[in-house]
Amino acid sequence: MSYDSMNRAYFLEKAGELISGQRASDYGDARLNHQRIADIWGVILDQEITPEQVCACMIGLKLARLTNDMKQDDTWVDIAGYAALGGEIIIDLCPLPIGLTRSIN
Repeated sequence: MSYDSMNRAYFLEKAGELISGQRASDYGDARLNHQRIADIWGVILDQEITPEQVCACMIGLKLARLTNDMKQDDTWVDIAGYAALGGEIIIDLCPLPIGLTRSIN
């Protein structure tokens, strides 16, 4: 892999491969896993935490790490992955436009 081929598509594709492949295999359903994290954080923080807040906080954690070294390409990949997972999680909370239905996986 050359730096020239590490463009936006690379980072998005790599994030997609991770969250739909190895990480999904390792950790199971993303919404359920992030709900578990939210439940644990909620006990620690003594307040309700949502799965989408977990994604936002994980992005914040990754951003904090980038302040030390902005050239960590895996951190940028992780941010894209958490953003995709957060977007997927909130879709269930959004009303559907008239005429659209949700498929059941």
